[in-house]
Amino acid sequence: MNSLMTRGSLFDDFFRDVAPGFYVKPLHGDALPSPAQIKIDIKENGTSYTVQAEVPGVAKDDIQVSVDGSIITLRAEVKQEDTQNKDDKLLRSERYFGSVSRAFQLPQDVDESEAKAKYDNGVLTLTLPKKKVGNGAQRLRID
Repeated sequence: MNSLMTRGSLFDDFFRDVAPGFYVKPLHGDALPSPAQIKIDIKENGTSYTVQAEVPGVAKDDIQVSVDGSIITLRAEVKQEDTQNKDDKLLRSERYFGSVSRAFQLPQDVDESEAKAKYDNGVLTLTLPKKKVGNGAQRLRID
């Protein structure tokens, strides 16, 4: 099955190079990103995880991050619009709207109350403190 998908990809690449007229490309940017295109880096130190995710071209208000134990979910609403002046005659308009999301699991639960997020120049940086684990099993006194 994988070989079929690879062949299709090779043919797509071939026809895209040989006959580019068959593929319509956006006038102002790339098409919607796929979940695999949200590239992430995850670093760990003794007390927290640091996640950097590339989400270029998305407004800060259109990004959502949710933390559920050790599962982190990133969602982004992608909105690309063409602008037009009043003197312009519109010949073609391409607008892209949609959402993309990616979820991943960390090795340890995250303390949601102390988690922080920062978005700068297309890079979302999450600081996710590890949830403090108790001193292991505690022995209960039996009455």
